[in-house]
Amino acid sequence: MKEIKLTDSEKSLMEILWEKKRIFMKDILDSYPEPKPAPTTIATLLKRMQNKDLVGYKLYGNSREYYPKVEKGEYFNEEMTSMIDRFFNSSVTQFASFFTSNAKFSQKQLKELRDIIDEQIKE
Repeated sequence: MKEIKLTDSEKSLMEILWEKKRIFMKDILDSYPEPKPAPTTIATLLKRMQNKDLVGYKLYGNSREYYPKVEKGEYFNEEMTSMIDRFFNSSVTQFASFFTSNAKFSQKQLKELRDIIDEQIKE
């Protein structure tokens, strides 16, 4: 799988693309809260993300309909793997130990996590 690196600004834009699936520039701008970024900023982000092969578009006359070329789940998986590699020396066990001991889970939540893991072990 190719490495997916997004800046915070690119992540915000990708969230809009993932939610809308296909969207024109005007609608992208309308999706941002105030204060909205400049259209040139969005155009620059879209061009940079096209160069990374993360965003595509279909041309309708002079208008472009943009769409994500990477699924949100694929991006999230890459981010989690990268975080585990960087902070936990690629050890899922260290990550799980840190996660469960520092997240202040209830007994019920911990049992639910155990059930999820047990189900994965059966497969």
